[in-house]
Amino acid sequence: MEKFNVRLRTCRMQKGLTQEDTAHQLGFRYSTYCRYEHGGTEPDISEAARIADFFGVSLDYLAGRTDEP
Repeated sequence: MEKFNVRLRTCRMQKGLTQEDTAHQLGFRYSTYCRYEHGGTEPDISEAARIADFFGVSLDYLAGRTDEP
């Protein structure tokens, strides 16, 4: 099962965005977003929901509970 950070990076790359662009569009500091993507920390549920909505995937997909985006 893939971890949140792996799914997050995959979603970002599929959209062709940089980490900096993604952080800006989501309203996160760049350093915060980088920690999410590198697995240093995970967002709280409201931030995770915002990320899922931004990428058009479910929270279960980001969490690795399903392979269906």
